[in-house]
Formats: sequence, C-alpha cells, structure tokens
Amino acid sequence: MPQMQLPLIPSGTKSINNIWSVDKTDDRVTYLCGLNPVFMHDADCLRSFKMFTAQLVSQGACRQIEVIKAFGVSKSSVARSVEKFQSGGTAIFFKPKKGRGSKVFTEEVNDQLDELFASGMNTKEAADELDINYETLRKAIAQKRVAKPIAVGTARGKSEASDKSTRSFEDAQADMGNACTRVLERVAASLGLLPGGTETRFEHCRDVKFGGLLCALPALVKNGMLSHLDECFKMPAGYYTIVQVLLLVGYMALCRIKVVEQLQKHLPGEIGKIMGLDRVPEVRCLRNKLANLSEDDAPEKWSRLLSLDWMEDSPELAGTLYVDGHVRVYHGSKTELPKRFVSREKLCLRGTTDYWVNDALGQPFFLVSRPVDRGMLEALRTDIVPRLLNDVPGQPSTEQLESDPHLSRFTIVFDREGYSPVFFKEMWKKHRIACITYHKFPGDDWQAECFNDTKLEMPNGEELTMKLAERGSWIGSKKDGFWVREVRKLCEGGHQTSLISSAKGALFTRDAARIFSRWSQENFFAYMEKHFAIDLLSEYGTEGFTGPQQVVNPVFRELERQRRSVTTKLDRRKAKFGDMGIHPELDDRKLNRWKKKKEQLVEEIEQFEHELKNIKQQQKETPRHLDWEALPEEQKFERLKPSRKHLVDTVKMIAYRAETAMTNIVREKLAKKDTARSLIQDLCRSDADILPDEKNGTLTIQIHSFANARSNRAVRHLLEHLNESDFNYPGTKLKLRYQLAAPT
Repeated sequence: MPQMQLPLIPSGTKSINNIWSVDKTDDRVTYLCGLNPVFMHDADCLRSFKMFTAQLVSQGACRQIEVIKAFGVSKSSVARSVEKFQSGGTAIFFKPKKGRGSKVFTEEVNDQLDELFASGMNTKEAADELDINYETLRKAIAQKRVAKPIAVGTARGKSEASDKSTRSFEDAQADMGNACTRVLERVAASLGLLPGGTETRFEHCRDVKFGGLLCALPALVKNGMLSHLDECFKMPAGYYTIVQVLLLVGYMALCRIKVVEQLQKHLPGEIGKIMGLDRVPEVRCLRNKLANLSEDDAPEKWSRLLSLDWMEDSPELAGTLYVDGHVRVYHGSKTELPKRFVSREKLCLRGTTDYWVNDALGQPFFLVSRPVDRGMLEALRTDIVPRLLNDVPGQPSTEQLESDPHLSRFTIVFDREGYSPVFFKEMWKKHRIACITYHKFPGDDWQAECFNDTKLEMPNGEELTMKLAERGSWIGSKKDGFWVREVRKLCEGGHQTSLISSAKGALFTRDAARIFSRWSQENFFAYMEKHFAIDLLSEYGTEGFTGPQQVVNPVFRELERQRRSVTTKLDRRKAKFGDMGIHPELDDRKLNRWKKKKEQLVEEIEQFEHELKNIKQQQKETPRHLDWEALPEEQKFERLKPSRKHLVDTVKMIAYRAETAMTNIVREKLAKKDTARSLIQDLCRSDADILPDEKNGTLTIQIHSFANARSNRAVRHLLEHLNESDFNYPGTKLKLRYQLAAPT
C-alpha cells in the first residue's frame, strides 16, 4: 500500500485537491505536490497545461472535475486532452500543426515589421504602413508567428517594460503580501532551503522611484560597502543576503530615509526593483537583520578594516588627522545618562559623546563612542592615539626619527578643548606626534607691522591670502611647559587669531592651512546631522558596561558646583567693594550710610572666602572619579546599545564618502560649485528606467532628464565616468550602463 501524504498546501497557492496545488503568476505556472514543486511552464503555454493536467487525470492524481473547477476550463476540453494523452503520450501535444504556411507574413514582411517595431511604431501603425489588416497582424502576434512590438526605451528582443501603475496593481494583488511575487523562493527560505538567500534578478521597469540610486552603486562599492564582509559578519539565514541588507541601508542614507521606521512610508516593491528583488524587507525584518549583523562586535571589526583601507588609499590625507567630539543628545527615559555641555544648544543635556577622526577634507576615518566621557584629552590618550599609532600609514622609522629631531610621525588637529601644554609635551616626547590647536591664553596683541600678506594652499586645493606672523612661544609652567610655534592671523577688524603647533619640521604656512581647515569637520557634523541623522537612535535599549569604567564622583560634582557659585558671588562683591570710592560731596548722613554698607560688604566677602576655603579643602579630600560599581544605586546608569548604531554609522560614513566622490566629479562641469552636492541628492532621488539585457550581459539605467540643461550636462559627465569604470552589478554578470534621457 503506498504511503499516505499529509494534506499540506502552501499558503498563496490555489488548491486542486488536498494533495495538489498550483501557483500562478504573470509569467509562470507551477504545480506542487504537497510542499514540493513538480512541474513548471510558461503562463501562456497552453500545450504544456493540457499535457500535464491530462497526465494528472490519467494517473489518478486528480479528477477531471477538480481540474475544471481549479482552472475554469470546459469539460469537453479536459476530456479531449485526456483522450489525446492516452492515445499518444506527452509528445503528441507538441507536434507542429499542419498548415498551408503563411502567405501574408513572409520572411521579407517579418523583417520589415521588425524594423518598423524597432523604430517605435505600434501594431496599428505598422499594419497601415505595410497595408496589412490590423486584426490579421494582431492574431499573428498573439500566435507568436510575428515578434511583439519592442517597447520604447528597450533594446531589440527584450520584453516590454512595466510602468509604475502596472507594478503597483500587481504588487497589491500578490497573495503572500505587498509585492511578494517570488512565492517559491520565499517558501523555500522559510523552510531553510535557501541558504544563500535569493538571487538578484532584474526586470524591465520604467519610471522606477529612486532609480538614480544605482548611479551611486559603483561609488559605494569603491568606498568599501562590500569589503571584508566574509571576515567580519556571519551569513544571515533567510531570504535576504548580507549584501542586499547593507546596500539597502546605504541607499536609505543617500535618498534621506533617515531611520528604519521611515521605510514603511515608501513602496517596498519600487525600492526592490532597484536591487533586483521583488520587494525590500519590512521594518521588523530589517531590524532583525541589522541586529544579527551587529553580534560579536562585528561592526567594530568592519569599521576598523575600512578605516585602514581609507587611510592606505589616501596616505597624504592620513598624515593630518582632525579630532573633535560630537554629543548625541538622548531624550529617552530608559537610562539616566550623565549630562554634558552641548555647544550647538548652549545647554548641558544628557547624551553620549562620539569622537570623530576626519581628514582635512572632512571625510571620516572612524569614530569612538564614549558613554562616560572624561574629556578630549583622556579620549586621545586611551582610545585615539594608540589606534592611530597602529593604523596611520607611511610613518617614519625609528632611524629616521633619531636622525631628524624635528620629524613627526603624523599631526593631530583639534580645538581649544584639547589645549594642554602637558599633553603637547607628552605627545612629542613619548610618540613624536605633532599637535596643532588654538592658543587658549594668547596674551597681548602683536604689533600690526609683524603681519605680512601670505599665500596659503588649503588641503582642497584652494589658494587664500592672509595676514600672518610667526614666533616661538613657551606655553605652560616653567616645569611642565613646552616650546612651540605660535602663528597669528590678523583679521579685518583687528582681532588676532592665535594658533600653536609642535610640528617643528613643517612650514608655518602649512600649520595655518591645517588649523583653518578645521571647519571642514564642523561642516561635516552639521551636514551629517541634517542629512544623515547621525544623532537619531538606531535601536531602543540599554546594556551594562562591558569593562571597568570610572565616572565623575557625584559628591565632587556637587562641590564643584558650590565652588563656582561661591566664587561668582565673591567676585561680584569684590568688584562692588572696589567701585565704592568716597565721593567729595557726601554729607555726614550719606557718609555713615556708605561706611555701613562697606562694612557689610567686608563681612560678606570674609564669609564667602571662608566658605570657599572649606569647599576647596573638601574637594582635595574627595576623589574626582569613582569606579562605576562604587556609585550609589540610585545614581547608576547603563549605556545605550552601541552595536547597531555603530553598524549604521559605518554605512553612513561610506554613503557620505560615495556622495563626496560623485560631487567632486559633477563639480567639474558646474559654474556654481556649491550646488554640486544638492545635484547628487536630486540624482539619487530621481526616477529611472531599468532595462536588463541578459543576452548581451548589460543592465542599462536610463536616468530621467533634470530641470535644466546645466544639470543635464553635469550628470551626463558623471555617467560617462561611470560607464568608463565597466562596473558589474554585485552578484550578477550584468555590466552597468548609464544613459540620460535628455537631448545632448
């Protein structure tokens, strides 16, 4: 007796009986026995349909009435197919029909039709041109005796491209959910039968939203989007691959979808067409994928390897590093993070501090996140400088450093927060690292005659003329001080901006160019905060500290607050006391009142001085920092989960670098250089036609025209560069080709 099968019918398929089902799409019909696909044919292949259904009926797998109900065919049609199968087998269904041959559509006529269709004529126009009855030509096309008309914008031999309204209707009708049209692959992935994820497969589509994002793909890959994935990440199980997930996050950054939750406001099928998918993952699925990729400190490893690659690609830029802190304000209630001063808000707010390391052009290398921040100098000593000593390429050898006492390994540039003569001396004596910052205590102004007009070449190639002067200066105390170069810039209003540098082997003009390029990092923060949302949370949750952490002692913080308050009150009373001189016209009554008020001020000054002395004594006896474990329970806090945030920030760094690379190319054709970056933003958000050609191995991206001719010229210049790169779409053999649908 044959083994019985469980009546398992996959969801989204149409049941024939309790064992057999069928899955129908626009171009495929698949027959399933239980959960297993058995036979497949084109949706318009009537012969295959008749052959297989007749075979099912003849073998007793189903009854004729079940085929009639499932497919809506007539009883006589099914009976004829069964009789035909029983008499001649499967081959009889595919024998060519006998006929007299085509008298109208000769080989010459077919060639003429191909030429007319290729020129853009539709069926009616071609019939009129060749004096053929329209219905005769339409039936010949339906019977595949004549090739279909070629759609506008496609190459010869390709299927007609779908438009946005057609795709929207088809996606809404998908049985497994919006735009889930790859049913078999999704079922296989749910059963663990798709270990490598779904394949990238493009369709002919017109007017795809955000289609211009494909212009950024070569730049994303060039900047490391797909580098070191096997070394850092585990291959995620399921329908989507790691390449597809990371590309999606990069595309979201470039088209300003700032957080994962905003993805649900966009049509998933349209973005899926850009990536060769039926649709992109929903919000919950993408969160889970990012969480899986963030396990085992994988984002930190990936970011470290990418940073090494970026530095090795630009060793001349890696020789000067710009370091600055950026506070990510936290308004949530899951943990009470310590407060810190936020310069852009001019307030002390709760949050975490990220220290970014950039080059002179503002491009990021890496960031260090510090939930417990003890200042820039501590971050430089413990986290940043040790990493730079290992990562910065082209550092001089020990022999070179010994032979040249003014030679440095590399240079670090930061703002006044890092001003410390002790730190300057430590970096030079211990590591031979040069430091440049603004002078915190510049002293008296220099004479105007000391300043001369000096030409500076900025890191971005721009040439500027400034009034500069140079001197040697001693900073710090006699014991811990250090000789440095001091360079001052004379501004138009007479103000003098002073910088100090321990880069003894460099020209003072180079030091000035370096410090005045520091605004590139400030501009980077402002741009990333506005366009790439680096301050927004990527996940909601907290976790404990992985290692020992020292935090500011709350008792010391309170004493410091009291000291500042008392010092302010004392200074005000001393100033008031100094202003109370004896006026010669005072009479005796007013003089007595003046004496009484002055005596009261003396008492208050003595009281505040005594109070200040006690507070300072308590501060000496109170440790400034405590181990986190030693904090009172009510003042303990946890840090925000960092891994997924670090992964998303790394992708955003790649996206920013890719956008910058494309900006530099289009800037060559723009008179107004400042509009280049906004043009790249418009390009990434523009519509495009996606036209794959498997036969010739190309994937043509046809970008829609822009609003004016100058934008078209700049974009066409970029597309020419992209075409010269001969870039293949990752995971396929299709070579990307870019076109602009605008007159030259």
